[in-house]
Amino acid sequence: MNRYQVGDVVRTRKPHPCGGDRWEVMRTGIDIRIRCLTCGRVVMIPRPRFEKSVRAIERTASDDNETDE
Repeated sequence: MNRYQVGDVVRTRKPHPCGGDRWEVMRTGIDIRIRCLTCGRVVMIPRPRFEKSVRAIERTASDDNETDE
């Protein structure tokens, strides 16, 4: 099972040059597409590099779905 899902918000170890360290997962697979929640920049990186850079999962897509009910 995939640890990361589309819609998850993750915090990274190193901040983006804009200063933000929170990212939304937009696509999963061999590569992961993420969007900076501070400046809106979209980046696609290989899964192993992404998994090393993630410090914590702040909000999961399933948490959002549960609160809508």
